[in-house]
Amino acid sequence: MTPIRGYVFDAYGTLFDVHSVVEAGRAITSDPAALSATWRQKQLEYTWLRSLMGRYEDFWAVTEAALRHAIRRLGLTASEAQVRRLMDAYLSLACFPDVRGALERLAGRPRAILSNGSPRMLEAAVRSSGLGHYLQHVISVDAVRTYKPAPAVYALGPSRLGIPAGDLLFVSSNAWDVAGAKAFGYRVAWCNRGDAPEEELGLRADYVVRALDELPA
Repeated sequence: MTPIRGYVFDAYGTLFDVHSVVEAGRAITSDPAALSATWRQKQLEYTWLRSLMGRYEDFWAVTEAALRHAIRRLGLTASEAQVRRLMDAYLSLACFPDVRGALERLAGRPRAILSNGSPRMLEAAVRSSGLGHYLQHVISVDAVRTYKPAPAVYALGPSRLGIPAGDLLFVSSNAWDVAGAKAFGYRVAWCNRGDAPEEELGLRADYVVRALDELPA
């Protein structure tokens, strides 16, 4: 197998902990973990539905729609100011503790984010986490106006880095994203933080790790 020439990372759930919004959720519910889980699931569902329907809206709009649905679904009440505070929490998500060390260890080859996030959301998350100097590229699906796992999204990585997909290692904690990247032609590492079962799609990761500091260098 040829050497890995670059790394392409998913952002949400892989570098950034989407459930770090839990604290902000305490303002409207005694069970903020349930709010966070429902919000995240609906957020993903809306990206898939909008891709299938050909009705793209950027990830900020999708995330807000998912939040409003989650609030209604759980029978909660939130003022517009509380909704805004919850949304703003997405601009400063905590990164997982293994992220900085892993990115530092992989220095010397290009490291990129390829994410469903809108450019504004990604810029804010990278800035607030201090990851900017570890990354050479931050790539948003906004360029092709559809969402993962559409092949057009995964094509952005090789195009921007100038390296064939088969020479790049795509890294995600989301099993469905792993399958999408593998189907496109990347080498893939699944960061299986939660010991989840793999998807039954006939596509397997080349590497399975529990933390980013276990990635092949």
